[in-house]
Amino acid sequence: MGNRLVRMGIDVGGTHTKAVAIDNATYETIGKSSVKTTHDDRYGVAAGVVKAFQNCLRENDIAPEDVIFVAHSTTQATNALIEGDVACVGVLGMGPGGMESFLAKHQTRLKDIDLGSGRSIRIKNRYLSDSEEDEDTVRKAVKELKAEGAQVLVASDAYGVDDIAGEQFVFEIAHDEMGMETTVASDITKLYGLTRRTRTAAINASILTKMLNTANSTEESVRKAGVEVPLMIMRGDGGVMGSLMYLRASNGVCFEVGGTTTNIGVIKNGRPAIDYSVVGGHRTYISSLDVRVLGVAGGSMIRVNKSGVHDVGPRSAHIAGLDYAGFTDEDEIVEPRLEFFSPKEGVPEDYVAIRLKSGKRITVTNSCAANVLGLVTPKDFSYGNVNAARKAMQPIADYLHTTVEDVAAQILTRAYEKIEPIIMELDDKYRLEHDQISLVGVGGGATSLIGFCANKMNIKYGVPENAEVISSIGVALAMVRDVVERVVPNPTPEDIRSIKREAVDKAVESGAAPGSAEVHIEIDPQTSKLTGNRIPSPFIWTAPGGRRS
Repeated sequence: MGNRLVRMGIDVGGTHTKAVAIDNATYETIGKSSVKTTHDDRYGVAAGVVKAFQNCLRENDIAPEDVIFVAHSTTQATNALIEGDVACVGVLGMGPGGMESFLAKHQTRLKDIDLGSGRSIRIKNRYLSDSEEDEDTVRKAVKELKAEGAQVLVASDAYGVDDIAGEQFVFEIAHDEMGMETTVASDITKLYGLTRRTRTAAINASILTKMLNTANSTEESVRKAGVEVPLMIMRGDGGVMGSLMYLRASNGVCFEVGGTTTNIGVIKNGRPAIDYSVVGGHRTYISSLDVRVLGVAGGSMIRVNKSGVHDVGPRSAHIAGLDYAGFTDEDEIVEPRLEFFSPKEGVPEDYVAIRLKSGKRITVTNSCAANVLGLVTPKDFSYGNVNAARKAMQPIADYLHTTVEDVAAQILTRAYEKIEPIIMELDDKYRLEHDQISLVGVGGGATSLIGFCANKMNIKYGVPENAEVISSIGVALAMVRDVVERVVPNPTPEDIRSIKREAVDKAVESGAAPGSAEVHIEIDPQTSKLTGNRIPSPFIWTAPGGRRS
């Protein structure tokens, strides 16, 4: 392949893990590869990352030494919180002693954090006054927290925003000396609000061990493949950030449809909408893309009762281990029979499977319905075998005394009923003009849902080239974003210059090229909050049938 230098981006979705190779000079897509996400492998999703990476090298004749950059995007942190796969957190609060200790002790003493799914982050608490902060007392407190079950530690000082020395002292003993993974609250945010700052640090700490294990096993495997360049591991929104550059997006609703979930976010004035994350009903200081994650996507299975198709998702065909009807060989679909089942313990038993004469079971999804209704074309990633989908859906139509087309319309309508309120909520929150909204469809399942939803809402939409791997392309382009926030009453020009410098320094420390950083400054006069946001440069994308803005 000559001297062509290559950037590799790998994105882990609920259903597929996709790798893309990009020409470093031209940003041309050289090749792409996809494997099923390896949820159940003993190495977890890292196994699929490596498999997709190695396949992409082999299938496109790319030599390992030509790869100059590898980035991997993961939603594992989000998934860990949703599924409750988190560590028990020991919180070591610090602050004044005596009568003054009451408030600081109360604000750093966290209750278990409800994750809204019947799961929670378990919290163990200790408090040390300033006068008690010596090596022996810190060691004793850490040992007690570990004895109570704490697997990771948070150090949170009442004065940590202005003086990090106390928290750093605990880190050096707990992490460096005692080997316990430790999060320093003031490393997470420099905003005031002791309870919220402590809670944010506890959420971060709860997923720390899992993320480090994944990062280490992925890096080890990439090294074994012969690639020696640094591996960047990005948050799940890293791909969306990078795809702004590829799409040249200005205004619109980003509609990313995978096999298991749909992510919906807003792009306004060339930048993604950003807000603080909410976990278990509590606002945090975790600044991230304001993206809503829905359990309805291209591979979502359907639920049926005598009245019709009454729900779609959140369980997907991949999670249930079943093939889509629309991606099954038509010759296999002989004497199809409708069956109802529960794909997982504790899940309703009215999900649909289709039993074939061979004994094999397949299932019906949103993608199958879109194929039946002619909403996808042969060039689309979600295009399948229309006749196979029709034959598999016939038993459902017979059960409901209706037509296959009506069943398909019911399926997509149930999906639309979940998606439409989210788009309208974001429309209202970010004051988008309804006649100027356009849906930007990305992800492998985009064409299964975007046209149906956009037509129902009477809004424009578009699906760009390489939509099915846009997040992997975004990861390969690796846009590094960092946010620096401070409470500064009446900020002076020097305060603004200082926060700009800090935002650039943080971005470079995270891997951004020096000189590439652009900083966007926001001043909130009500809270005196000064925000320095290192962002990707704003690019322009022309919406289909719309104006450039």
